[in-house]
Amino acid sequence: MLYRLYLELLQYNKEIFNIVSKNFALYLQLHTKNTYMIPFKDISVADKETVLRYTLMSNRRNCDLSFSNLCSWSSYYHTQFAVWNNCLIFKFWTDEELAYMMPVGEGDLRTTIKEMIDDAQKENQPFRMLGVCSDMREALENLYHNDFDFVYDRDYDDYLYQHSDLSTLAGKKFQPKRNHINRFKKTYQYNYLPLTTEHVDECLALEERWYDEKDDTDESILHERNALTFALRHFNEIGLTGGILEVEGKIAAFTFGMPINFNTFGVHVEKANTNIEGSYAMINYEFANHIPDQYIYINREEDLGKEGLRKSKLSYQPVLLLKKFMARLKEQPATEMVNW
Repeated sequence: MLYRLYLELLQYNKEIFNIVSKNFALYLQLHTKNTYMIPFKDISVADKETVLRYTLMSNRRNCDLSFSNLCSWSSYYHTQFAVWNNCLIFKFWTDEELAYMMPVGEGDLRTTIKEMIDDAQKENQPFRMLGVCSDMREALENLYHNDFDFVYDRDYDDYLYQHSDLSTLAGKKFQPKRNHINRFKKTYQYNYLPLTTEHVDECLALEERWYDEKDDTDESILHERNALTFALRHFNEIGLTGGILEVEGKIAAFTFGMPINFNTFGVHVEKANTNIEGSYAMINYEFANHIPDQYIYINREEDLGKEGLRKSKLSYQPVLLLKKFMARLKEQPATEMVNW
């Protein structure tokens, strides 16, 4: 009887050993696999210091790298980021399509992009990088020779302006803009004030009136409204700077933005009461005069193919239309430009 008990205990211990061994082998497999996976995490306002440490010292001037845009649109794009190989990497989804942005930083670009391609394969998605500007395209072509092709859409060009042009409106080409400003000053008693959290509710009320007056209220406008609301509700945490225009004691216009890098300031939102003629021109002019002088350029983002917006942005005489390409691997099936 004792011998039979001994055999049963021995068999029990073997089963325990087999279970532990199998689980440990699985643990080792997962651990080894994760060691070589980019540790992406959801972005939040708490990540500001980490992100700005890379973006503010970068030469990148595209609006996609603004911390405000990255956070405010994160619920729509499911934006994630990682610091990997001394690079800052972004990953997001749009219409169930996976995309990345070109790494920011001084790390090993070739190794980092190879691991991003591996990450896309694990997601069973083709590898695509958005917001690839001309200098980044050149870097990719030098590293990878003929491995990538590039898709371009004019609708996604960023409009870059000389700060001094928008703050002075000097010269013949800006005469129509100065006329709008002078007419506004003659017509209205107004105050320009810094936008603070005390103004958020009134700004949102103005935005709601702006939305109600629009004819084209497609889905993209709803996403924009959500991003705007998030930014205003987290104004100080994000690190935004803004201004309001008061006419007869009520907010007639508001705007806000933040630095994209060390010499470029991004203006992300500008809303105005269209019943007050010249309010858009005036808030643009006043805000440009309150952006610190260290920012040589002002990025007023894309026009997204909207005719009226394109006409308005061109009328302010941009010094550069910043082209942004989508990079895709030639060995993969051809994919269209991702809408973002």
